[in-house]
Amino acid sequence: MTNNKATTLTFKKWQVGDVTVTRVLEMDPLTIAPEWLLKTDVETVKKHAWLKPNFATEEGQIIVNIQAFIIEAGGLKIMVDPCIGNDKPRESPLFAMHKGPFLEHLTQAGFPPESIDIVLCTHLHVDHVGWSTRLVEGKWVPTFPNARYLFARVEYENAKVDKGPEAEATYLDSIKPVVDAGLVTLVEFDHHINDEVWIDSTPGHTAGHCCIHISSKGQEALITGDMMHHPVQICEPDVCSTFCADQDQARRTRKSFLGKYSGTSAVVLGTHFAEPTGVRVTPHGDVWRVEEA
Repeated sequence: MTNNKATTLTFKKWQVGDVTVTRVLEMDPLTIAPEWLLKTDVETVKKHAWLKPNFATEEGQIIVNIQAFIIEAGGLKIMVDPCIGNDKPRESPLFAMHKGPFLEHLTQAGFPPESIDIVLCTHLHVDHVGWSTRLVEGKWVPTFPNARYLFARVEYENAKVDKGPEAEATYLDSIKPVVDAGLVTLVEFDHHINDEVWIDSTPGHTAGHCCIHISSKGQEALITGDMMHHPVQICEPDVCSTFCADQDQARRTRKSFLGKYSGTSAVVLGTHFAEPTGVRVTPHGDVWRVEEA
């Protein structure tokens, strides 16, 4: 596992009608063996030349980002999937006791923590909820004290009892503290934040997994969460992640999504996609590929 330094801008913006979406990286892009994240191998990755050089190396290693998105819509600042977080004891070396300047980058991008109005999580895994809290004088406290944290009800109920890797620790230090602070609202699938932003149910990776749907002035964008981790899953849609709870459902969800948005102008913002991160899905034989949005 390696970091690709200075190859990706920390901040990047997309305009979707009247809505602005800003990407903030938590760390430099990572180059990893596909088997660590996906149920595939380097030979499968190497078959698809279009993945190189942005999404994969010549050797078939995959390139991924850890990043959050901030949506500005209707006067609201909405944080989507606040990454890994600092100082969190974790089993994975990638996540354990991370020390990074994410909050400084967030502030530089124009979004100091106190300015965030809503925190949305596509799901409640370790790398999508970590910055919900930060360590202050030995206690985990909400990072975004003025925000409402919106969790899909099904996702939250499952997270409370999940015994999977990192799940219990993540619940205790990144989820329960904001619940105890009275900042959490549980919402149902298809909950609308306003007329321009809502959540779409996309189960499979977890039972309560959601994508974030943005629509304004005839333009659309979707933040994928972990419905797809990497663009190889667009040309190999049967490939699931090693962390999917229901692989059959994940495949159905992914294929339905790709079929629906293929050939449209919708911008797909892959939560773990490396540059260019924002893509459009296009037909490619019996499957799909992407082009930069």
